[in-house]
Amino acid sequence: MSKACRVCHSITEKTASICPNCKTQDLSSEYTGEIFILDPEDSEVAKKMKISKKGHYALRVR
Repeated sequence: MSKACRVCHSITEKTASICPNCKTQDLSSEYTGEIFILDPEDSEVAKKMKISKKGHYALRVR
C-alpha cells in the first residue's frame, strides 16, 4: 500500500520517507479516496483542496 502526505495529500510509494511534493516527513499509510489532478488551474476539486500541481492525491489522510 502507498503512503499519503498529511500536509499536501500527495500519494507516494510505500518505501518513501519524505514527500516529494512538499518535502515533509509526515506520511501516513491510512488514507481514503484517490484522485488524479491533471489540470489544477481549471479543476474545482483542486481549488477546494488547495492543490497547485498536477499529480496523484488522497482525499482524506489520517
